[in-house]
Amino acid sequence: MILNKWVTWMDIATILGIIISFVSILGGSLLEGKVETGIALLNPPAAIIVFGGTIGATMTCFRMKDITRFMKYIMAAIRQQKVDVTELIGEMVRYAEMARKEGLLTLEETIANVKNDFLKKGIQLIVDGTDPNLVREILEIETDYMEDRHKTGINIFQQAGGFSPTMGIIGTVLGLISVLAHLEDTSRIGPSISVAFVATFYGVFAANVLWLPIAQKLKVSTKEEISARQIIIEGILSIQAGEHPRVIGEKLTSFLPPSNRPSPARQDGFGVRG
Repeated sequence: MILNKWVTWMDIATILGIIISFVSILGGSLLEGKVETGIALLNPPAAIIVFGGTIGATMTCFRMKDITRFMKYIMAAIRQQKVDVTELIGEMVRYAEMARKEGLLTLEETIANVKNDFLKKGIQLIVDGTDPNLVREILEIETDYMEDRHKTGINIFQQAGGFSPTMGIIGTVLGLISVLAHLEDTSRIGPSISVAFVATFYGVFAANVLWLPIAQKLKVSTKEEISARQIIIEGILSIQAGEHPRVIGEKLTSFLPPSNRPSPARQDGFGVRG
């Protein structure tokens, strides 16, 4: 039961993608050079240089309050998208039908049951009789600030993706300096050079398997949330304008790609009667 809830809550693609990358690279290295190659990839000093250096350099670029949200950004990358846009449109169409039959004030009774906070705020604004232009302005400002907050998280991981390979090169240079300082022991040159290049591997690996993919995932999630909010804004303003629920359903459905739109049998005005 707990496992099923966890799988439902998270976006399995993020975790699965990271696992596949790890297994593919480690498995390929083992097949290429047998067990010795896999063992050679385990190098704590290189890991400290690359990951510690990357974190430190990234922290330098941002304010502490942004860095403290790091785990929240990670969780956002693996969390399943909560908004079912088709269901959201159907919900707004039902509110439109209520408002058309009984007036906008009747929506006040539904506010406590609205799960989407942004939609709840929009309904409260129109119930309070706020001017339509001001409703749009308030909701768009909130959306813009949400996007700015998300961009900060995206930038953190993009910066980490840029610093990580550089830290790998620094680790390799430090390893080669150590090799050159002990050239008298020729038996150690080959293994030492191999260890030195592990830092480069760590840097490139972390950038392309962790930091940059997470940044891209956050971009996609932000784009989806902005799209959902745009639909809500148009729906709220249409309800306030007293448009027919069926027309509202058609208008909001036009925001969706054709493949995601309800079939004509299911659509039927999203349950609008008459």
